Amino acid sequence: MSVTPNMIAVALGQAAPEPDSIQDQQWSLWIDDAYMLIDTRRYGLDPAIEIDQAKLDYVVREAVVAHVKKPDDATQVTVSVDDASTSRSYRSGKGRVTILDEWWTLLGLTDPGGAFALDMVGFANLHLPWCSSMFGALYCSCGVDIAGRPIFEGGQEW
Repeated sequence: MSVTPNMIAVALGQAAPEPDSIQDQQWSLWIDDAYMLIDTRRYGLDPAIEIDQAKLDYVVREAVVAHVKKPDDATQVTVSVDDASTSRSYRSGKGRVTILDEWWTLLGLTDPGGAFALDMVGFANLHLPWCSSMFGALYCSCGVDIAGRPIFEGGQEW
């Protein structure tokens, strides 16, 4: 099942736009944008990832509904006439369809990288005893920092 402008209207609690109206075309475009963002992320991580259709439809629907509610990034509008002025502040959107981090997690499309993917132990236990780094140098002479194992100075595999 794919998301349609009628589903967006139901989620918003309003009447569906007339077929082929500007609003219908706009919502269809935003739906396509959301699917494109998800497909791009999926292909970037692993094209073999299968996404549950119900979860996919939920994320697309919620992303488009959020964009319909806050389509632009205006935060304050001020109208001035002579000596009087009035201002109104708005909670703004990003100005485009956006998939939240929690939705990426729901789809299983979180990037395995990030701050916690760093190897905090390092290669200290893999360096050869005569490697420069074992004597306090800021560089490695046995190649562990390049290949993850000693490749220079007699570091060949047995």
